[in-house]
Amino acid sequence: MTPPLAPLAADHPLPALLRRHRRVLLLGAPGSGKTTLAKAAAARLAEEGCPCRCLSADPGLPGVGPPGALGLGAWNGDHWRLEALVALCTLDASRFRLPLAEAARRLAGEAPPGLLLVDAPGLIRGGGAAELLMALATAADARALLAIAPADAPLPLTDECRGLGLPLERLAPASAARHSGKRQRRLQRSAAWNAWLADAIESTLSLDDLAVLGTPPPREPPEAWRGRQIGLLDAHGNTLTLGESIALEGDRLRLRTPPFEGRMHALVVRDAHRDGEGRLATAAPYRPIPAAPAPPELSVALPSTARSDNHRPVIRLEAATATLINGVFGDPLLHLRLHRQRRQLLFDLGDAGRLPARLAHRVGDVFISHAHFDHIGGFPWLLRSRIGDYPPCRLFGPPGLAGHVAAQVDGVLWDRVGDKAPRFEVAELHGARLERWIVIAGRNTRRLPDAPAPDGVLLAEPGFRVRAVTLDHGTPVLAFALEPAAHARVRREQLAARGVSPGPWLGELKRRVLAGEPEAPIALPGGQVRPAGELATELLVVSPGQRLVYATDLADTPDNRKRLVTLAREAHTLVCEAPFLEREADQARDTGHLTARACGEIAAAAGVAQLVPFHFSRRHAGDTAALYAELDAACQPSRRAPEADSAGAED
Repeated sequence: MTPPLAPLAADHPLPALLRRHRRVLLLGAPGSGKTTLAKAAAARLAEEGCPCRCLSADPGLPGVGPPGALGLGAWNGDHWRLEALVALCTLDASRFRLPLAEAARRLAGEAPPGLLLVDAPGLIRGGGAAELLMALATAADARALLAIAPADAPLPLTDECRGLGLPLERLAPASAARHSGKRQRRLQRSAAWNAWLADAIESTLSLDDLAVLGTPPPREPPEAWRGRQIGLLDAHGNTLTLGESIALEGDRLRLRTPPFEGRMHALVVRDAHRDGEGRLATAAPYRPIPAAPAPPELSVALPSTARSDNHRPVIRLEAATATLINGVFGDPLLHLRLHRQRRQLLFDLGDAGRLPARLAHRVGDVFISHAHFDHIGGFPWLLRSRIGDYPPCRLFGPPGLAGHVAAQVDGVLWDRVGDKAPRFEVAELHGARLERWIVIAGRNTRRLPDAPAPDGVLLAEPGFRVRAVTLDHGTPVLAFALEPAAHARVRREQLAARGVSPGPWLGELKRRVLAGEPEAPIALPGGQVRPAGELATELLVVSPGQRLVYATDLADTPDNRKRLVTLAREAHTLVCEAPFLEREADQARDTGHLTARACGEIAAAAGVAQLVPFHFSRRHAGDTAALYAELDAACQPSRRAPEADSAGAED
């Protein structure tokens, strides 16, 4: 049930602005309250006998009409009554700016004389947002602008607003206005799409008899069409309705649409689709899933040529992408982005000068091997970047880390940060438990309750966990393993063969199977109920997560080798230090480091698929060929090391 609208204040500027200029464009960031304000203004004007309409120009979650379209609505007591819509079949206002502007022009032309609010998408930064504002204002024939922005923030798209030469009012967001967050927005969008299709009927049409517009996927393979949002157009380009593809069989497209009147002449298809979890989302460009390759030999990630520049290896896993920010010679700092969890992690915190400050706002967890300067010297970057209204950043490391962090924080005067002080939760691994502290700038460091760390697990979340073992470097050092959870992929060809529509039930099936609940009942569309394990055998491909292990600064001792080999056993990628050559073994032993040969032997003993060596001694900056040759020979003693073979490294 929709909550009642809060009435506008008597002196609110929007109704007066509308009466003077007739067509007003609302501009503001997501969560600024534009859509709610448009409704409240329409309700207020209706009470005064001035009917108002709204042109909703945000296809991601429009206030009028279904997602994936622009809608024109008239206020009808307590809601917008849809009068016309134009199908875009995308949720991305920035990518498809020209079709969006043309859709706005069409709807603005259909609006009868009277008051019109244009609710713009929440794009306020970048070239795409600037272009869209100018095009949208012109297409909708806006006569004035109302920009919603906090008083202490810059005016959105300042130059473009001035360049339009329109009367401009500025308004602070309502105190209750909040960004609902990406997850909630996705849920709202999917609920709105499901409501649009609540009374849908199924039909079949021939693609060969229709013009197919937009950016449709290829017809082969046909599963690229499954779940796509489809706009049905008449001979004049008017939208008849929007629907959803069920399956493409040859040139015959089965789809679900609400009942409509009129004769189809064309379809429009872009990138909106229902994903495997039953949510309305943006489809990636279709690429066939390749057959699983045979298990590869252990490979060493080499630069394209043996040369002296500090190349930056990039490691691509199914669930994550990792980058050695400072290359193979610089301070250790591995940035890892988890795709499904939309999370970013750091392993070690050396020189962070290459990282933008905004990344520090997104990193929730940092795993520090030990507190030597080249592994923790980037902490001031993190400290400064976390000043603001941010949750605590979690740091994990060996015993003593909390003291080192607190000392760096206490070295700064914090008399002016108030409630915006940086906050850190520091956890030290002591055997099978974590000793924890809270470090807040300007306050005393406090001890928190200990937490268990069974088998070295530092962090466990639904999609992944991070495990550590303690190694010896003359001081305790942690090596880390990122362990993504197993994932399930829907066999869409089997789904089509069964004639079953995708939906939220697929997400429930995946969750049950991955949770080890094969007997859990799954309700299929149409009412049939089957056990999760039985359905999974037919419809899912379950794959283990690709593990990544990060190890640096460890002496070449039997105990260190045993511990690291156990941690890295059959991992996809081992990121491991290799500072010295075997002829420099004395230097390696004196400083507690590995040789390239030892690094390669550990990788081979662990049975990893790929070794990414790094933390090279700068004495080899002029010639890395000998390091790579020694590494490759240790990994593959039966063959000679190639001079130029790349496996995941980029400049």
